[in-house]
Amino acid sequence: MHIAVQVVSFNRIQGKQDVRKYKRKPNIYIYKSNSPFISELNHQMLCGYMTLIDALQHIQTDMYRCMARSVCSGGRVCPTFVPAYTQTPSWTLRNTTEERKHRQAEQRLQCSVRCMSSAAKKRRSLPSAFPVLDLPLQPIQQHVYEANLRNSNTCHNKFMELSEKVSKGGGDNAIARHTQRNKKLLVRDRLRLLLDDEDFLELSPFAGLGLPYGDIPSAGCLTGIGRINGLWCVFIANDATVKGGTAYPITVKKQLRAQEVAIHNRLPCVYLVDSGGAFLPLQSEIFPDKNQGGRTFYNEAIMSAMKIPQVSVVCGSCTAGGAYIPTMAEETVMVHRIGTIFLGGPPLVKAATGEEVTPENLGGARLHSEVSGCVDHFAWEEKEAYEYTRNIISTLNFQLPEEEEEDDEKRKVEEEPLYSSEELRGLAPKNYNYSLDVKMVVSRLTDGSRFQEFKARYGTTLVTGFAKIHGHLVGIVANNGELSCQASLKGSHFVQLCDQRDIPLLFLQNTAPTAALTLSTKQADINSNRLKAQGSMMSAIACASVPKITVVIGGCHGADSYAMCGRAFDPNFLFLWPNARVSMTAPGHADSLLPPDTEQAEEKKNQEDKLNKRLEEESSAFYGSGRLWDDGVILPQQTRKVLRDCLDIIKQQQYQLSTEKKRSALLRI
Repeated sequence: MHIAVQVVSFNRIQGKQDVRKYKRKPNIYIYKSNSPFISELNHQMLCGYMTLIDALQHIQTDMYRCMARSVCSGGRVCPTFVPAYTQTPSWTLRNTTEERKHRQAEQRLQCSVRCMSSAAKKRRSLPSAFPVLDLPLQPIQQHVYEANLRNSNTCHNKFMELSEKVSKGGGDNAIARHTQRNKKLLVRDRLRLLLDDEDFLELSPFAGLGLPYGDIPSAGCLTGIGRINGLWCVFIANDATVKGGTAYPITVKKQLRAQEVAIHNRLPCVYLVDSGGAFLPLQSEIFPDKNQGGRTFYNEAIMSAMKIPQVSVVCGSCTAGGAYIPTMAEETVMVHRIGTIFLGGPPLVKAATGEEVTPENLGGARLHSEVSGCVDHFAWEEKEAYEYTRNIISTLNFQLPEEEEEDDEKRKVEEEPLYSSEELRGLAPKNYNYSLDVKMVVSRLTDGSRFQEFKARYGTTLVTGFAKIHGHLVGIVANNGELSCQASLKGSHFVQLCDQRDIPLLFLQNTAPTAALTLSTKQADINSNRLKAQGSMMSAIACASVPKITVVIGGCHGADSYAMCGRAFDPNFLFLWPNARVSMTAPGHADSLLPPDTEQAEEKKNQEDKLNKRLEEESSAFYGSGRLWDDGVILPQQTRKVLRDCLDIIKQQQYQLSTEKKRSALLRI
């Protein structure tokens, strides 16, 4: 449908009299239209019920701009289509016939919009021919590479040891009790039935290890992101073999982090609930504070308001606070005999009233699906429950691109880096003094080892530039030495540039082990300028609205780590290599934290040794991951795959058809 438009200057048409004055002049009307909507506007103007200005306000912004350009040029404009009319008019149509014609016209216009949007999805990104980083290992670097490789092998052994410990959950006795007496599936078996495949991104698998109150493998719950019917979804699955599904402070923290990932990336969330409630001896660390137990339910409400879907599967006990998780989800599936929901179980009922009641009669699947209505789907067994869940996910308002299968085929023949990712194990620095050129790391992560460097000759201790990882365009910010004033200004410029172009940022962090000392006036000036520049870079990162992924490949120390998007700056994902160190100051540099005191040199030496020993223990990647300072420890050779999954996950939110809640019409009763 084509609509021709011609108008006169707006200030000449002020009200009813002006309309009548110019009623014989056709150039003040919107004319030559087969749209009943435009015809009605002309009628209202001719009768004097509205001015031309009011009429134009009922037309969408895009067409309004076209009219404004026409006024300035004195010419005519013929848009190819008019956007769908969405605003509520202040006037009503005269009869039902015109109203029906109006609706039909709207439907035709909406079809045009959908056709254009579907065509836009098929557009390809701009071709790139970035320079190749051809950086093979040089003989002079061989001794450093071999030292790093030996350290990586030691870290790899530790990684595998902890992975095996975590995979056993609560131990053989707890597993036997869970599967034989309670007739339940293990948590990883449940995920096999729920997800499309076992290739999911698990978050913080080592959380809960090495805590003051003992080891809690995987913090008592598995969290991660996997595909359900092709759609990336966050899952939070309680592991009842660990302490009977009891929630510890670290359990709550891990669940909150998973919900935060779902909110940041607008991912549907699936809860597999099998919880025995809070661990009461530690209730002071679970219940009262803002980011503790109650925050889970707050997040559920906020996610629902943001139109982020949530589905709950009750496959075990939901006692006390755990009972609110399924009742606040949008849809809930409950398994017969093994699923229960109640605030207080049968022992508490007997203690309070003396009445004996079975768990099934008190809060079983039949009760909540037939009487209370707390659950929406009744499942006879667990396998059926996960089929229900997969069907629920298929009803969500997402439209994945049709060429998804083609993209998967393209990835199989995608341009791999020139060098094997296994070489990253020798590039992972044993400590800061064993760091090699970070471009060697970049060349083993990017497609075809291609990298378009930004400001290559300025602030060379920070490497910035553009590259593609599995076809995703990213901006890379990588430490290559101390974060100087020039490097910080360069980083600030580059971060703002990526934010301007909506390009995700990837930070490869390996900061200096300690802050620069101020031993002279000249050094004081240098440090002052560095502080101002780093503050500028921090502001740019904090205010950037694009997705951010941080990988700590070496050291994460001091204020430099903030400027490289550390945990406090809220990246979408943050991972550590096993060799990484996270602390205020690197081990061996404790003297920078102690005041200079020459009179008590021996006492200072003892303090320094104690502090270095503590830093050695507490800066370990596994120590930090056990306390959820990150989203997991990943092996260097798996980094490229993990980054691909993260970028796919981040990109999915654009496929949700509606992300904003429209205001409902006012109903008068």
